[in-house]
Amino acid sequence: MCTECGGRVRESETETVCEDCGLVAAEDAVERGPEWRSLDEETDRRRTGAPLTESRHDRGLSTEIGYGTGSEVSGTRQRQLVRMRRQHNRARVDSKAERNKLYAYTEIRRLVSAMSLPTSVRDQSCSLFSSAQSEDLLPGRSLEGFAAAVVYATCRTQSIARTMEEVVDVARAERSELKTAYDALNRELGLPVGPVSPTEYLPRYASDLDVATEVERRAREYAVTLVESGRMGGKNPSGVAAACLYKAATEAGVDVKQTEAAELADVSRMTIGSTVGDLEDLS
Repeated sequence: MCTECGGRVRESETETVCEDCGLVAAEDAVERGPEWRSLDEETDRRRTGAPLTESRHDRGLSTEIGYGTGSEVSGTRQRQLVRMRRQHNRARVDSKAERNKLYAYTEIRRLVSAMSLPTSVRDQSCSLFSSAQSEDLLPGRSLEGFAAAVVYATCRTQSIARTMEEVVDVARAERSELKTAYDALNRELGLPVGPVSPTEYLPRYASDLDVATEVERRAREYAVTLVESGRMGGKNPSGVAAACLYKAATEAGVDVKQTEAAELADVSRMTIGSTVGDLEDLS
Protein backbone atom coordinates (compact mmCIF):
# COMPACT_ATOMS: atom_id res chain seq x y z
CA MET A 1 0.00 0.00 0.00
CA CYS A 2 1.07 3.57 -0.70
CA THR A 3 2.31 5.42 2.41
CA GLU A 4 0.76 8.70 1.21
CA CYS A 5 -2.72 7.89 -0.11
CA GLY A 6 -3.13 4.21 0.77
CA GLY A 7 -3.46 3.29 -2.89
CA ARG A 8 -2.15 0.21 -4.62
CA VAL A 9 1.55 0.17 -5.63
CA ARG A 10 3.09 -1.73 -8.51
CA GLU A 11 6.64 -2.38 -9.73
CA SER A 12 7.63 -0.82 -13.03
CA GLU A 13 11.13 -1.78 -14.21
CA THR A 14 13.37 -0.40 -11.43
CA GLU A 15 10.72 1.65 -9.57
CA THR A 16 7.81 0.92 -7.23
CA VAL A 17 5.03 3.41 -8.13
CA CYS A 18 1.62 4.16 -6.61
CA GLU A 19 -1.14 3.66 -9.22
CA ASP A 20 -3.31 6.43 -7.70
CA CYS A 21 -1.03 9.35 -6.82
CA GLY A 22 2.07 8.37 -8.81
CA LEU A 23 4.39 8.42 -5.77
CA VAL A 24 7.66 6.57 -6.31
CA ALA A 25 7.74 4.49 -3.15
CA ALA A 26 11.07 2.72 -3.86
CA GLU A 27 13.74 2.56 -6.51
CA ASP A 28 16.13 -0.23 -7.37
CA ALA A 29 18.68 0.99 -9.91
CA VAL A 30 20.72 -2.21 -9.90
CA GLU A 31 20.78 -3.89 -13.30
CA ARG A 32 19.88 -7.54 -12.75
CA GLY A 33 20.64 -8.66 -16.29
CA PRO A 34 23.92 -10.04 -17.66
CA GLU A 35 26.97 -7.80 -17.43
CA TRP A 36 27.93 -8.60 -21.04
CA ARG A 37 26.31 -7.72 -24.32
CA SER A 38 26.57 -9.19 -27.78
CA LEU A 39 26.55 -7.13 -30.96
CA ASP A 40 26.13 -10.08 -33.30
CA GLU A 41 23.40 -12.63 -33.74
CA GLU A 42 25.12 -15.30 -31.64
CA THR A 43 25.83 -15.06 -27.96
CA ASP A 44 29.47 -14.16 -27.41
CA ARG A 45 30.62 -13.21 -23.92
CA ARG A 46 34.19 -12.41 -24.91
CA ARG A 47 34.95 -8.76 -24.34
CA THR A 48 38.47 -8.64 -22.88
CA GLY A 49 41.84 -10.26 -23.39
CA ALA A 50 43.71 -12.65 -21.15
CA PRO A 51 44.30 -11.65 -17.50
CA LEU A 52 47.51 -9.91 -16.48
CA THR A 53 50.29 -12.31 -15.54
CA GLU A 54 53.81 -11.95 -14.18
CA SER A 55 55.05 -14.72 -16.48
CA ARG A 56 55.08 -12.41 -19.52
CA HIS A 57 57.66 -9.70 -20.06
CA ASP A 58 54.86 -7.22 -20.83
CA ARG A 59 52.42 -8.77 -18.31
CA GLY A 60 50.32 -10.07 -21.22
CA LEU A 61 49.32 -6.62 -22.53
CA SER A 62 50.71 -7.11 -26.03
CA THR A 63 48.59 -8.01 -29.03
CA GLU A 64 49.12 -10.65 -31.71
CA ILE A 65 48.30 -10.76 -35.40
CA GLY A 66 46.32 -13.87 -36.26
CA TYR A 67 47.19 -16.62 -38.72
CA GLY A 68 43.90 -16.79 -40.63
CA THR A 69 44.29 -18.69 -43.90
CA GLY A 70 40.67 -19.13 -44.93
CA SER A 71 39.39 -18.87 -48.45
CA GLU A 72 38.28 -15.29 -47.77
CA VAL A 73 41.93 -14.21 -47.28
CA SER A 74 43.65 -13.64 -50.61
CA GLY A 75 47.27 -14.48 -51.30
CA THR A 76 48.21 -10.81 -51.36
CA ARG A 77 46.56 -10.28 -47.98
CA GLN A 78 48.33 -13.31 -46.51
CA ARG A 79 51.73 -11.99 -47.60
CA GLN A 80 50.85 -8.65 -46.09
CA LEU A 81 49.94 -10.32 -42.80
CA VAL A 82 53.27 -12.17 -42.79
CA ARG A 83 55.15 -8.87 -43.14
CA MET A 84 52.99 -7.27 -40.45
CA ARG A 85 53.66 -10.15 -38.04
CA ARG A 86 57.40 -9.91 -38.65
CA GLN A 87 57.44 -6.18 -37.96
CA HIS A 88 55.15 -6.60 -34.97
CA ASN A 89 57.42 -9.22 -33.40
CA ARG A 90 60.41 -6.95 -33.84
CA ALA A 91 58.55 -4.05 -32.22
CA ARG A 92 57.48 -6.08 -29.17
CA VAL A 93 60.81 -5.42 -27.47
CA ASP A 94 62.44 -2.02 -27.50
CA SER A 95 65.66 -2.78 -25.62
CA LYS A 96 68.16 -5.54 -24.92
CA ALA A 97 66.88 -5.83 -21.35
CA GLU A 98 63.37 -6.52 -22.61
CA ARG A 99 64.74 -9.07 -25.08
CA ASN A 100 66.63 -10.85 -22.28
CA LYS A 101 63.54 -10.87 -20.13
CA LEU A 102 61.43 -12.28 -22.97
CA TYR A 103 63.91 -15.12 -23.52
CA ALA A 104 64.31 -15.87 -19.81
CA TYR A 105 60.56 -15.92 -19.16
CA THR A 106 60.10 -18.39 -22.01
CA GLU A 107 62.78 -20.63 -20.50
CA ILE A 108 61.20 -20.35 -17.03
CA ARG A 109 57.81 -21.42 -18.37
CA ARG A 110 59.45 -24.38 -20.11
CA LEU A 111 61.23 -25.48 -16.92
CA VAL A 112 58.09 -25.18 -14.80
CA SER A 113 56.13 -27.23 -17.31
CA ALA A 114 58.84 -29.89 -17.63
CA MET A 115 59.04 -30.31 -13.84
CA SER A 116 55.24 -30.26 -13.35
CA LEU A 117 55.41 -27.34 -10.93
CA PRO A 118 52.41 -25.14 -9.99
CA THR A 119 51.73 -21.82 -11.70
CA SER A 120 52.63 -19.97 -8.51
CA VAL A 121 56.24 -21.11 -9.00
CA ARG A 122 56.17 -19.80 -12.57
CA ASP A 123 54.90 -16.35 -11.58
CA GLN A 124 57.21 -15.99 -8.58
CA SER A 125 60.21 -17.16 -10.61
CA CYS A 126 59.53 -14.51 -13.24
CA SER A 127 59.20 -11.83 -10.56
CA LEU A 128 62.48 -12.99 -9.00
CA PHE A 129 64.23 -12.78 -12.37
CA SER A 130 62.90 -9.24 -12.84
CA SER A 131 64.27 -8.30 -9.40
CA ALA A 132 67.66 -9.78 -10.29
CA GLN A 133 67.70 -7.83 -13.54
CA SER A 134 66.83 -4.61 -11.69
CA GLU A 135 69.74 -5.23 -9.28
CA ASP A 136 72.09 -5.69 -12.28
CA LEU A 137 73.00 -9.28 -11.41
CA LEU A 138 72.90 -10.63 -14.96
CA PRO A 139 76.11 -9.27 -16.57
CA GLY A 140 78.70 -12.02 -16.87
CA ARG A 141 76.20 -14.81 -16.22
CA SER A 142 74.13 -16.88 -18.65
CA LEU A 143 70.40 -16.31 -19.02
CA GLU A 144 69.79 -20.06 -19.00
CA GLY A 145 71.62 -20.38 -15.69
CA PHE A 146 69.64 -17.55 -14.14
CA ALA A 147 66.34 -18.98 -15.42
CA ALA A 148 67.17 -22.32 -13.80
CA ALA A 149 68.40 -20.60 -10.63
CA VAL A 150 65.21 -18.59 -10.07
CA VAL A 151 63.09 -21.73 -10.50
CA TYR A 152 65.26 -23.62 -8.01
CA ALA A 153 65.25 -20.67 -5.59
CA THR A 154 61.46 -20.40 -5.78
CA CYS A 155 61.13 -24.10 -5.01
CA ARG A 156 63.34 -23.57 -1.97
CA THR A 157 61.35 -20.58 -0.72
CA GLN A 158 58.02 -22.40 -1.21
CA SER A 159 59.35 -25.61 0.43
CA ILE A 160 58.85 -27.63 -2.75
CA ALA A 161 61.19 -30.61 -2.72
CA ARG A 162 63.29 -30.31 -5.88
CA THR A 163 67.02 -30.90 -5.87
CA MET A 164 69.50 -28.90 -7.89
CA GLU A 165 70.27 -31.99 -9.97
CA GLU A 166 66.59 -32.34 -10.92
CA VAL A 167 66.55 -28.77 -12.20
CA VAL A 168 69.82 -29.26 -14.10
CA ASP A 169 68.43 -32.38 -15.81
CA VAL A 170 65.78 -30.32 -17.65
CA ALA A 171 67.63 -26.99 -17.83
CA ARG A 172 69.77 -25.72 -20.68
CA ALA A 173 72.53 -24.76 -18.27
CA GLU A 174 75.32 -26.57 -16.48
CA ARG A 175 75.25 -27.15 -12.74
CA SER A 176 78.05 -24.62 -12.26
CA GLU A 177 76.03 -21.94 -14.08
CA LEU A 178 72.96 -22.62 -11.97
CA LYS A 179 74.95 -22.58 -8.72
CA THR A 180 76.75 -19.35 -9.61
CA ALA A 181 73.47 -17.61 -10.39
CA TYR A 182 71.78 -19.03 -7.29
CA ASP A 183 74.63 -17.88 -5.04
CA ALA A 184 74.33 -14.37 -6.50
CA LEU A 185 70.57 -14.35 -5.87
CA ASN A 186 70.97 -15.60 -2.34
CA ARG A 187 73.78 -13.17 -1.55
CA GLU A 188 72.40 -9.99 -3.14
CA LEU A 189 68.65 -10.43 -2.63
CA GLY A 190 68.69 -12.27 0.71
CA LEU A 191 66.32 -15.08 -0.23
CA PRO A 192 64.26 -16.48 2.68
CA VAL A 193 65.46 -20.03 2.17
CA GLY A 194 66.14 -22.57 4.87
CA PRO A 195 67.10 -26.23 5.04
CA VAL A 196 64.67 -28.54 3.27
CA SER A 197 63.14 -31.20 5.51
CA PRO A 198 63.59 -34.78 4.28
CA THR A 199 59.86 -35.33 4.83
CA GLU A 200 59.20 -33.09 1.79
CA TYR A 201 60.74 -35.74 -0.48
CA LEU A 202 58.95 -38.75 0.97
CA PRO A 203 55.63 -38.65 -0.98
CA ARG A 204 57.36 -38.42 -4.35
CA TYR A 205 60.02 -41.02 -3.51
CA ALA A 206 57.40 -43.39 -2.09
CA SER A 207 55.44 -43.11 -5.31
CA ASP A 208 58.53 -43.77 -7.43
CA LEU A 209 59.41 -46.86 -5.38
CA ASP A 210 55.76 -47.99 -5.36
CA VAL A 211 55.61 -48.69 -1.64
CA ALA A 212 52.54 -48.75 0.58
CA THR A 213 51.28 -45.87 2.68
CA GLU A 214 52.34 -47.67 5.86
CA VAL A 215 55.93 -47.74 4.64
CA GLU A 216 55.83 -44.01 3.88
CA ARG A 217 54.35 -43.30 7.32
CA ARG A 218 57.10 -45.30 9.03
CA ALA A 219 59.76 -43.55 6.94
CA ARG A 220 58.33 -40.20 8.00
CA GLU A 221 58.71 -41.22 11.65
CA TYR A 222 62.35 -42.12 11.00
CA ALA A 223 62.98 -38.78 9.30
CA VAL A 224 61.42 -36.82 12.15
CA THR A 225 63.50 -38.80 14.63
CA LEU A 226 66.72 -37.89 12.79
CA VAL A 227 65.81 -34.19 12.64
CA GLU A 228 64.85 -34.00 16.32
CA SER A 229 67.99 -35.85 17.41
CA GLY A 230 70.27 -33.37 15.64
CA ARG A 231 71.86 -36.05 13.47
CA MET A 232 71.00 -34.21 10.23
CA GLY A 233 74.08 -32.00 10.23
CA GLY A 234 75.77 -32.07 6.83
CA LYS A 235 73.44 -34.71 5.40
CA ASN A 236 71.64 -34.43 2.09
CA PRO A 237 67.88 -34.21 2.84
CA SER A 238 66.97 -36.19 -0.26
CA GLY A 239 69.46 -38.90 0.69
CA VAL A 240 68.03 -39.05 4.20
CA ALA A 241 64.52 -39.43 2.79
CA ALA A 242 65.63 -42.28 0.52
CA ALA A 243 67.44 -43.99 3.40
CA CYS A 244 64.39 -43.74 5.66
CA LEU A 245 62.21 -45.25 2.93
CA TYR A 246 64.74 -48.02 2.37
CA LYS A 247 64.83 -48.94 6.05
CA ALA A 248 61.04 -48.78 6.42
CA ALA A 249 60.55 -50.91 3.29
CA THR A 250 63.10 -53.49 4.45
CA GLU A 251 61.38 -53.83 7.81
CA ALA A 252 58.01 -54.28 6.05
CA GLY A 253 59.40 -57.02 3.84
CA VAL A 254 59.21 -54.94 0.64
CA ASP A 255 61.89 -55.70 -1.93
CA VAL A 256 63.66 -52.33 -2.28
CA LYS A 257 67.35 -52.46 -3.08
CA GLN A 258 69.81 -50.02 -1.60
CA THR A 259 71.01 -49.15 -5.10
CA GLU A 260 67.49 -48.15 -6.15
CA ALA A 261 67.12 -45.82 -3.19
CA ALA A 262 70.54 -44.28 -3.85
CA GLU A 263 69.81 -43.69 -7.55
CA LEU A 264 66.43 -42.19 -6.71
CA ALA A 265 68.00 -39.51 -4.48
CA ASP A 266 71.15 -39.20 -6.64
CA VAL A 267 73.43 -40.13 -3.73
CA SER A 268 75.91 -42.94 -3.12
CA ARG A 269 75.16 -46.24 -1.44
CA MET A 270 77.50 -45.20 1.39
CA THR A 271 75.17 -42.27 2.16
CA ILE A 272 72.19 -44.61 2.41
CA GLY A 273 74.13 -47.06 4.58
CA SER A 274 75.42 -44.31 6.86
CA THR A 275 71.94 -42.91 7.47
CA VAL A 276 70.51 -46.37 8.11
CA GLY A 277 73.30 -46.89 10.66
CA ASP A 278 72.36 -43.65 12.43
CA LEU A 279 68.75 -44.82 12.61
CA GLU A 280 69.79 -48.12 14.11
CA ASP A 281 71.89 -46.28 16.73
CA LEU A 282 68.85 -44.19 17.69
CA SER A 283 66.48 -47.15 17.94
